[in-house]
Parts: sequence; C-alpha cells; structure tokens
Amino acid sequence: GGGEGAGEFSAEDEEVLAMFADQAALAITNARRHQSEQRARADLQTLIDTTPVGVVVFDAHSGVLVSYNQEVARMMDSLLDPDQSPEELLPVLIFRRADGREFSLAVFPLAEALRASETVHAEEITISIPDGRSITALVNAGMIRSDEGDAESLIVTLQDMTSLQEHERMRAEFLAMVSHEMRRPLAAIKGSAAAAQGGNSRLDAAETRQFFRIIEDQADSAFDLINDLLDVARIEAGALPLEPEPTDVSVLIEQARVASLSREGRHNIGIDAPTDLPRVMVDRRRTVQVIGNLLDNAARHSPERAPIRIAAVEQDEHVLISIEDQGVGVAQERLPELFRKFSRLDPEAPASGSLSSGLGLALCKELVEAQGGRIWAESDGPGRGTRFSFTIPLAEETPTVPAQLPASLNRSRGQASAQQARILAVDDDPLALRYVHDALVEAGYAVIATGDQEEARQLMEAEQPHLALLDLMLPETDGIELMQDLLKIADIPMIFLSNYGKDQVIAKAFDLGADDYIVKPFSPTELVARIRTAIRRRSARTIYPDEPYLRGDLRIDFAERKVTLAGQTLQLTSTEHDLLCTLAANAGRVMTFQQLLGQVWGRHSKGDARVIRTCLLRLRGKLDEDGSNPKYIFSEPRVGYRMVEADRP
Repeated sequence: GGGEGAGEFSAEDEEVLAMFADQAALAITNARRHQSEQRARADLQTLIDTTPVGVVVFDAHSGVLVSYNQEVARMMDSLLDPDQSPEELLPVLIFRRADGREFSLAVFPLAEALRASETVHAEEITISIPDGRSITALVNAGMIRSDEGDAESLIVTLQDMTSLQEHERMRAEFLAMVSHEMRRPLAAIKGSAAAAQGGNSRLDAAETRQFFRIIEDQADSAFDLINDLLDVARIEAGALPLEPEPTDVSVLIEQARVASLSREGRHNIGIDAPTDLPRVMVDRRRTVQVIGNLLDNAARHSPERAPIRIAAVEQDEHVLISIEDQGVGVAQERLPELFRKFSRLDPEAPASGSLSSGLGLALCKELVEAQGGRIWAESDGPGRGTRFSFTIPLAEETPTVPAQLPASLNRSRGQASAQQARILAVDDDPLALRYVHDALVEAGYAVIATGDQEEARQLMEAEQPHLALLDLMLPETDGIELMQDLLKIADIPMIFLSNYGKDQVIAKAFDLGADDYIVKPFSPTELVARIRTAIRRRSARTIYPDEPYLRGDLRIDFAERKVTLAGQTLQLTSTEHDLLCTLAANAGRVMTFQQLLGQVWGRHSKGDARVIRTCLLRLRGKLDEDGSNPKYIFSEPRVGYRMVEADRP
C-alpha cells in the first residue's frame, strides 16, 4: 500500500488470500455444477412430461406417490370425479392383471405391495373404479435400488391401449361388414342358380334369362367388393398403378352415371356441366370409379327417387366436380371422419349396405389425391343432404418439363439441362429425400436435394430453382420459417411435404406463402402432378413492370420484391405482397374479386371475396391507411378494388 503505516503483505497475508481464492474457486465450481445439474434435471423432467408414455414414481418405503407425468394425468382423467386428485383416486382403484387376479390398494396397502413387489414386463392390466369406468394399459414396473441393494423407488410406466383397442374394434367391425356384403351377392347367386335349374316348375325363357341376369349382376357386385379391397391393399403398399391421359370430363361423368343407374336405377341423376370444359389429365377408369362410388354413396343414403346432382366447373388449373344429394346429411363434427377407412356415415347403424361409406370414400380420397387433387365433404347437418366435391388437374396442351429420364442420377449441381425445371428438396430424413429424388428424376426434373437448412439457403441463391419442396418438421427450425427465408431470396412456388396434417398448420402455411401442402404418404404420381400444377399456375401470374411503383411515401420494387413506406421496409406476408403488387401492376384499373382470387390465391381460392377483404384489412393497417379514407387502395362496391395510378413510372 502507499499510505502511512502501510506495509508489504506478509506470508500469513498471502496464505489467507490464497485460502480465500481457493474457497472462491470451489464455490464457483460448485455453483456451476449445481447449475448444470439443475439444467439436466429440468431437461429430464421436460422429457418425462412430454413423452407419450405414462410414468409414475412411488417411494418404496412409505408407498407414497412421489410424482407422475402429464400422460398419466390424461389417462386417469376419465376415472377422476370433479375436484378429485390422482392421490385421492389411488385407494379406490382396482387392478385386474392378465391372469385374472385382482387387487385394490384399499385392501392391500401399496407399502406392502412394494415390499412383495415383482418386476412387471409388458403386462396388459385393466385399471377400474367401483362405478365401472376403466382404462387398459400396457404396464412395466421395476424397483430402483441403492448401491447397497436397498429398495428406494418403484418406477411404473403405462402405455394407453385405448387407441389400439379402438383400432381392433374397427377392424373386427369392418370384417363383419365385408362378410355381410359378400354374403348378399353369393346368396342371390346361389338362390338364382337353384331356381334356374330346379325341376319343380317349368320356367319360360324370359324367367330363365332373368335368373341368369341376377347371377351376372351379383357376380359383378362381388367382384367390385373384392377389387375395392385389393385397391386398398395396393394403396397401402404403394403399388397402385395409375395411367393418366387427357380425358373429357363429360365422358367421365356419363360413364359413372350409366354404371350407377344400372346398379341402383331408382334416383334421378341430373348433370350441370358446361359443354366446353377443358380436358383433364387423369386415369380414366379410376376417376370413373371415384364418381361412381360417390353416386352410389349418395343413392344409398337418400330416399328412393330423390334427385342427385352432378356439377362440374373449371376452377383455375383444375376442374371441380361435386355430387350433391338430399339424403340423411352428416353432422359437422363427423365430416372429417368420412374419408377414414372403416368409417360409416351412421355409427349406430348396422353394417348392412354400408361398405361404400366404410371403404369406398376412403378409396375415393386415395385415388383423387394420387392424381393431384383434393376431396372434401360439406353438409348443413342431419337430414339436410351432403355434397362431396373433388378436384382433378387440367391436361397440359404443351408439356412444361421433359419426360425423358436424365442420363445420370448423380448430375452435379448447376449442370441441369436448360429445358428441365429445377426442384429444391429439403428433408432431414434421408429415406424420404431419396424417395422424392427418385420420383422427380424419373419424371424428368433436375433435383437439388439437401437435409441442411443453411445449405438450402445457399442452394436457393446459387441454383435458382423453379420450385421448392420443404419438410415441415426440421431439426433446427420449422419448415414455415425456412420457407419465409427462401421467399426473401426468390419468389418461387413452395410445397410442403409432412406427416403433420392438422388443418391449423395447413392454414398457417398457406397464409404465409405456401402454394400447396401434401400429407405423407403420397404417391409419385400425386407429387409430380402437384409440382406441375404449381409451376404452371405461377407462370400464369401477373407480369409485373420493370420499374418500381411510386406514390407519395409508398415505393413498390417489383424486381426486388420489396415494399417501403417513408423509407421503412414493410414486413408483408407472401399473400399480402402478391395482392399489393397485383393491384399496383394494374394501377388505375379496377380488379374484380374473381381476378384477384385467381391471380393471388390461385386454386386454393373457393371463390369467396371475404378472403380478399380479410387480407386487405391487414394490408391497409401496414400501409397506414383507413378504409373509409384511403390513400392507395380504393373499393369499388360489389365489383372489386382499384389502386391509384403512380406519381411516375
């Protein structure tokens, strides 16, 4: 020190300081170790809470419930009374083991059960309460012991068997339904054959022909049922053959109508379709099968002689076909279930006559989606009829991509032929990526494949692909965020491939700029059809001017895909940007609702102007303008919208 009386540090002082330093280092080390342990414990708890397997921990000495995860709480929720906790539920539970033995914790306390515990491995146990409510779980149980061999905790895992039991019930019901349906034509064939060759009465030629006609018709019905079953098996195995060709829609509808009338013959089938509809690219036999299944389904669930209407209309790059009946209708909550295998329109009804709704609708969905279309059902409720609609792609007059297989599967980046459309495929699953690669190469596309998000951004700039295929769930980010990054580099069609098919996720993807969304598994034919449609639709969009649009503080740079207001870049969604650019490119002219829907929303539009108003409301908020006193975008009542002309080009 430099003050009066200050001296140099003594040896004892240095020892004390060294001791303090050692203690401080030890404290820091312990704090870091504690922090690391806390983080590891938190990570483990998060893993346990989010796992789909129930985990319960009991104290081995007292039998007290120590902890349980969220899956256990969900499983026990059906057994709990209002305001009852899982701890209060334990004493009244009855456990029935696979060998029939039952025990209750009220009679045999858990502490005693733990002392006499045995290891349980994959045993199916029914857990019930006195009022009869129960759940079935696959149970594993084992003791955790200390280093000295003393029992410390009992860990029990439970896997809910409800979904498996429901699947088995549906399979059994489906087999019963198929058996019943097969028995009907066989019984008719046997009865007609016995009557035709019986010697108890003399039959004239007309009666004999009628019996043989019944035999032939019922044999055809049996073949149809068998073929439906085989088609489902082929679809599940990924081996359903499709042969798309340019086809007239009127031919498809007429063939299906005639076939349906020959089977049912008791309904008036009306057709509402323009005569000048463009041709579609479909497998003719399979599409007739789809329309026929929907007609048979409508006839089966409608009163006798009730009218059935078939309508067809061109919609962007597709033709929309709908079959509408005035039958039993469907409750709104049941609509999503109609296209599931083994589902019936009326779950309380017997299986008789229900095969078309138990299998035919599921088959329709598979066949439509395999050809690049979508199918859905609409109903105002029970007793108010049902409308089934599906889309099929238009036939191309001029192919946009070559059909030949490239000479090498290992074409290096940047060497794709100028005649080929380049596709960027991003998926962290190597098998899924290989499947997509092979399907697209066989269709004649140049494929740029990667499983790394950062590399995808680099490839987007270097290779300038015409379209991108993105997996929704990626390790470091989700596909929607990656899509937004890629769209900042280049405005190309974006198609998602995902196992995750929830409506909210699909809607979010479309709102933020996706062109299409394909739920796995899908066929190569469906994938190629969707890509072909997306590229063709994008090429038909508005051609933007070379020069920016300037009006007051607003600047729209079409080439750079950038919008600024008073020098500040606006953060617009892809749809908002497309709507603004379409209006600006046609400044001074009124754009009708239908024109905007077609050019901005494309085939995802259902012709409702409300989607434009909703998007425009968000856009006006970002442009800092009031709809009652606009500066840039003006409404033309019942017609559309008009953007003011630029101050200068």
